[in-house]
Amino acid sequence: MGRDGSMKEYTINSQYLQETMTLRIYTPKNFSPLYKYHFCIMQDGNDYYSMGRAATLSDKLHKEGNIENTIFIGIHYNDKYDRQDKYHPDGEKQSDYVNFLLREVVPFLDDELPGYCMGSGRTLVGDSLAGTLALMTAVKFPNIFGNVIMQSPYVDEHVLEVVKATKDFSSLTIYHTIGNEETDVETTEGVRKDFLAPNRKLREFLNRQSLSYTYHELDGDHTWGTWQKDFERALLKMFGKA
Repeated sequence: MGRDGSMKEYTINSQYLQETMTLRIYTPKNFSPLYKYHFCIMQDGNDYYSMGRAATLSDKLHKEGNIENTIFIGIHYNDKYDRQDKYHPDGEKQSDYVNFLLREVVPFLDDELPGYCMGSGRTLVGDSLAGTLALMTAVKFPNIFGNVIMQSPYVDEHVLEVVKATKDFSSLTIYHTIGNEETDVETTEGVRKDFLAPNRKLREFLNRQSLSYTYHELDGDHTWGTWQKDFERALLKMFGKA
């Protein structure tokens, strides 16, 4: 099936990660440098394109006129262990990956594409550990990344401590979902964990803060079958026309 928009690949030779990182960038039909675009920056990028159907949803929602001009940027991982190192709160490469986003991806996008060049114009997206990475980055750097879509994020005491140490949430918009069957999830380390209870703790805290916050408990488990069904609603919430 043909696409309305266009997919291009770009590479960044990251001095922080010491590797060449690929950005898969999907621009909508009738893309023009004369317009301004929101940036939807997806960790687990290939998964969001293949299983999340990001390009298909971009075509659909732009064609229907239901979302603002939005460019999708997908950044992927090498394997599940590399993903763990880059996204996990205690991952060996997590701080390097955050620096890559802040100091290499953002300047690249602002130079190459017509964005808003402010936090409210940039959304970090992720599922599971990638959602955790999105949240922890945005609460630390809300002027750079003002919006978060996190689907079934991994939440532990470290994550809660970082979030609770945040002084001001007022510039953030967060969309947060968790499946009601996520009580026994197998992690990369091979340990099974309850995702639902810690996510409810996070919800209780964020509900008390001054920010734009949306939370849904989904009928489903910790898989793309659950996340894909929810992704269109997430995009409409974050990029929908008022």
